Amino acid sequence: MTLAILILAAGQSSRMRGGDKLRQTVDGKPLLTVLAGRALATGLPVWITLPGLDHPRAQTLPPGVTPVPVPDAAQGMGASIRAGISALPDSIDATMILPADMPELTAADLCHMADTYAGGILRATSAAGTPGHPVVFPASLFAELRGLTGDEGARHVISANRDALHLIPLPDAHATTDLDTPEAWAAWRARQ
Repeated sequence: MTLAILILAAGQSSRMRGGDKLRQTVDGKPLLTVLAGRALATGLPVWITLPGLDHPRAQTLPPGVTPVPVPDAAQGMGASIRAGISALPDSIDATMILPADMPELTAADLCHMADTYAGGILRATSAAGTPGHPVVFPASLFAELRGLTGDEGARHVISANRDALHLIPLPDAHATTDLDTPEAWAAWRARQ
């Protein structure tokens, strides 16, 4: 089975009040660089959506990832998922989708998700069982993912296919820590 990683990085960071959450520093590098590196460390192919190929985030991508422009990124996460899924080659059997603003996800977490995946939808949870990211979708659902609109992400696809859903806990809050505001970043850094 050929599984790809799709990192969603085309959002506007609107809650950062002028800052770019994906260019915030983690381990001395921009978050997007760090997360892309962790994805590449799995050995799986990695696609990353961006508002455009000339966007400043493109400069933070490490070699080896495939950037995907999302010209209608302002329409929300649905546009990013649509573009990312449409960019995948037909040889991909499943894709692991994750937002790029999750600094606690590790390469080991991503490998664990990939190694555990055996079909259906696999969704990560926190250690306490709260649903989060990443989520692995089979190619049989790619058409539904290409039809997404708005900023709800793939919630509707998961709900409509609940019988195929499997949950897998990741350590601590790795699957649920996403940082969208300056306050969230400050609180997270204070805990590190």
